[in-house]
Amino acid sequence: MEEQNMAAVMEKAQVLIEALPYIQRFNRKIIVVKYGGSAMVDEKLKRQVIQDVTLLKLVGFKPIIVHGGGKEISSWVEKAGMKAEFVGGLRKTDAATMEIAEMVLNKVNKSLVQMVQELGVLAVGISGKDGGLLKVEKKLLDGQDIGFVGEITEVNPKILYDLLEKDFLPIVCPIGLDGEFNSYNINADDAACAVARAVSAEKLAFLTDIEGVYRDPQKKETLISELTVSEARALIADGFIGGGMLPKLNNCIDAIENGVSRVHILDGRIAHCLLLEIFTNKGIGTAILGDKEMRFYNE
Repeated sequence: MEEQNMAAVMEKAQVLIEALPYIQRFNRKIIVVKYGGSAMVDEKLKRQVIQDVTLLKLVGFKPIIVHGGGKEISSWVEKAGMKAEFVGGLRKTDAATMEIAEMVLNKVNKSLVQMVQELGVLAVGISGKDGGLLKVEKKLLDGQDIGFVGEITEVNPKILYDLLEKDFLPIVCPIGLDGEFNSYNINADDAACAVARAVSAEKLAFLTDIEGVYRDPQKKETLISELTVSEARALIADGFIGGGMLPKLNNCIDAIENGVSRVHILDGRIAHCLLLEIFTNKGIGTAILGDKEMRFYNE
């Protein structure tokens, strides 16, 4: 074998060896993946994400996908001659918009099921309505009624445990029911966080349109590979975190404090970002961990 070809083969072998301790550590552990952003719009990226999650399943992990679909919902709202309205980053959802949102999210859900099954893994798409998975109440934003937007009050993970036990990959659509069985749209980040807490997930991964958490958002070199809860709180208190990252980081802190071992914020626009973060020593995004957790990286 030529020297160049041998080097390429050895590099592949090194990658597999580097992945081995992570496969051993997380074997049979539950990983929740919040799937949204640009990675849901670009067909090539979409397939790469599904390949990643399918590979995690095939090497012994127990992944659960919780997906969004905001951009596609907005597109269909416009097609219906309506205007998408947002308040504090949340979609104002009247009855007509709720009907469109549920239709679109269920369409997205089944398309993801199809893609997973094309790769040889059995998947089941469910909504938060199924099996009483996500119970909600009306979410008020600073006292303002924004329609059928739900705040999760209770998670019944039995249906997820049953599916995982039967070797299915659950794919969750963020729609829930209130006490009077009205349908509510749920922010996908909130839904993923609630599901991860309920199943005591080992990992929760947010696929986003940003690279991770920065000490200084204006300087790319300040990307933080690992961040403890205390450090995250300090960044928030010092005013370094703003915009859409603030609620996301608060969700991460909440998940860690409620039993999730580690939370990852990843750039879903990077091909195979899940594999790069989980199976390599350095990773590519930001991992948030409890104050007493062992760090993986040496910065």
